[in-house]
Amino acid sequence: MSENNPCLNCGACCAYFRVSFFWGECSSAGGLVPDELVEQISPSRVAMLGTGCKPSRCIGLEGEVGKAVSCSLYEQRSTPCREFDAAWVNGQPNPSCDKARAAHGLPPLEANEPSWPDDDGASAA
Repeated sequence: MSENNPCLNCGACCAYFRVSFFWGECSSAGGLVPDELVEQISPSRVAMLGTGCKPSRCIGLEGEVGKAVSCSLYEQRSTPCREFDAAWVNGQPNPSCDKARAAHGLPPLEANEPSWPDDDGASAA
């Protein structure tokens, strides 16, 4: 992740939303997400520990929201995390990003925030 990525000093989404996904993404089923970091929420869905209650905070979130954060399981993160983009990545708004930031007293990202390249050249959150 690029050092210009606003997610590295935010983390609001990781401390606001329930991160639920298909159990097949867990390591015991051949996926990437470590089994010990999820809880079962239905016969076919799991959620990251810490995200099933309010206040929410994903077990993988390290640091202080709004200051400096990182994901301890970034390479093993679930599909919802991989697909969640910060507002204005590739010029697109994200009301969910704005909502999570507002819940933590952070202003929405501006449309003129720079995009940042991921390690493989694509944009990432």
